[in-house]
Amino acid sequence: MSATPDIQRVTLAKAINLGLRRALEQDPKVLLMGEDIGALGGVFRVTDGLHKDFGGHRVVDTPLAESGILGTAIGLALRGYRPVCEIQFDGFIFPAFDQITTQLAKMHYRSSGRLSLPVVIRVPYGGGIGAIEHHSESPEALFAHTPGLRVVSPSSPADAFAMIQQAIASPDPVLFFEPKGRYWDKGDVDLGPVAAPHTEAPTGLDRAQVLRAGTDVTVVAYGPTVATALKAAEAAAAEGTSIEVVDLRTISPLDVETVVASVRRTGRCVVVHEAPTVYGTGAEVAARVTEECFYQLEAPVLRVGGFHTPYPVSKIEEDYLPGLDRVLDAVDRTLTF
Repeated sequence: MSATPDIQRVTLAKAINLGLRRALEQDPKVLLMGEDIGALGGVFRVTDGLHKDFGGHRVVDTPLAESGILGTAIGLALRGYRPVCEIQFDGFIFPAFDQITTQLAKMHYRSSGRLSLPVVIRVPYGGGIGAIEHHSESPEALFAHTPGLRVVSPSSPADAFAMIQQAIASPDPVLFFEPKGRYWDKGDVDLGPVAAPHTEAPTGLDRAQVLRAGTDVTVVAYGPTVATALKAAEAAAAEGTSIEVVDLRTISPLDVETVVASVRRTGRCVVVHEAPTVYGTGAEVAARVTEECFYQLEAPVLRVGGFHTPYPVSKIEEDYLPGLDRVLDAVDRTLTF
């Protein structure tokens, strides 16, 4: 007889906190590093209570030096630890860009596989909180373009709880992009054991998921825009249009198989993300879908995203972010072909 599932309804931020707690409990080599993550519990309180329960040697307050945080994490990983670094805000990651892309991403390859760097970099990213300059960015494509890095983004509390543990258990460096505009969204979380990181099951770290079945259009999203895509599907259904919603979950490596299978069923595809559409993740998805589904496509693959400008001030943030109306407009346009 199977055990009764332990289901709790929590916010996405709390789900990450619970996942970090589980990882700290299960592996003494896991440690957390970041600015103000200790007694304060982080700017968004994602690490709240962990410093008290695990001590300053496991939950480490660092200087305000992102390059130093990542450089130290690389050294710790080489000595057998599993450091989890928090970048306080997405726009603060760029001082560490050199460490991430020229050291962290390449050392496994340069050592012919002899060295592993199981480092997780937690990055609150995206908009929706009315923040000032450098506090709302979507730089995920920069890291997805870099070989040697896994880039993931949960869209729900359930995925956040599982995926942070899978990321920490992975032997590869992982950029863990947390949609900070969704930190307070609530959902049911099964607090039981999670799947292995790279299992072929739908709950594996590398696998996309079909969150809503449909027949007319596939809408592909990840992170903060998944909720928008699901709302668009609800609105479209009221007008007789059936939208299938695919959550990428992992941006790199891309689960092309799940996306392609969906588009072959529907014949149409719209990709949605907050980052600028120019050279963005949506461009890669569109190219792969076009290559694999050329004879099944009834219309060009359309992209909906941010504009090719620096992230705007909070007063016009809603005009920049891809909202419900822009997603539905793209769905309408693809149906006219």
